[in-house]
Amino acid sequence: MMQRHMPMGYKMVNGLIEVNKEQAKIVKAIFVDYVKGKSLKAIAKELTESGVLNANKKPNWNHGSVGKILQNVKYQGDELYPRLIDEIIFKKAQDLRSSVEIKLGRTQQFNAMKNQSIFSGKVKCGECGEIYKKYVEHAGKPSEKIKWKCKNYIFKNRVLCRNSFFTEDELKRFFVEATNQLIKQKRMLEKIPPQELPKMNLELRQIENRIKELEQEGKFSSPELAELVFKRAELYYEGSKVADYKRCTDKIIEALSDISTLTEFNEELFETITKRMTVYKETSVKVEFINGIIINISIECKRKDGNHGSSEKDGSNHTASS
Repeated sequence: MMQRHMPMGYKMVNGLIEVNKEQAKIVKAIFVDYVKGKSLKAIAKELTESGVLNANKKPNWNHGSVGKILQNVKYQGDELYPRLIDEIIFKKAQDLRSSVEIKLGRTQQFNAMKNQSIFSGKVKCGECGEIYKKYVEHAGKPSEKIKWKCKNYIFKNRVLCRNSFFTEDELKRFFVEATNQLIKQKRMLEKIPPQELPKMNLELRQIENRIKELEQEGKFSSPELAELVFKRAELYYEGSKVADYKRCTDKIIEALSDISTLTEFNEELFETITKRMTVYKETSVKVEFINGIIINISIECKRKDGNHGSSEKDGSNHTASS
């Protein structure tokens, strides 16, 4: 079994998932504290202040990351994961979370919550430029279906965009495939010209010096001065892009450091390293990572209704660009 991005509290040894005793103590403490009455924010604050490392080996916690641990059913054990949390404690935690949601009135927002997703705002139509939205059909019924469609698909009862529809599982698969392609081509993460920043800084200093000379000479209306000020702004912008690229690339490298092959969709990883996914009608989905690297996932679409209904895809040829 390949290394996978797994929940906190577990580790892989010789192809088998075992309990990580050090992390398991943290997970168990979170459950116990919550059942005893501590809020998610209070638990997160204590963990952060104590310097406790999360699943990404960072001492940064929030109510969301604590909540994800409390609702992870894998801690109850299955065919791959050994049991980590006692059944009674786990049930108490779920009952408490439900009662808190009822008290806060969140159960009255069922339809709004159904439309929330990790992909909201991150999937874009490559044909018309609009975002993709999550559409829930027959909500709460056995026939419920969820599809992602371009926001311009229907406007004032007219079909304006005929780009492909996707299920959430398909979007997850595109991310997994693109991430594995990036892992295989890690050299793409090292394409920062080492001399770019020094050269730019030298040119910037020369421009700064010339601007000061012109200002001291009182040539404030000089065309040369206007041109140099514009060029200085360009260089500052380029410098910020180079610095941001390196920062984002380091973030991606750290997030993928313990993954040799991603075998299942991981929500936290998606949030951490993905900027957007752009869909092109019946041809490809481009997954853009936070540092600007793009992995192109080729798809072949066959319309079930021959018009603008849901689609089936197969094929996964990859190309990459940065």
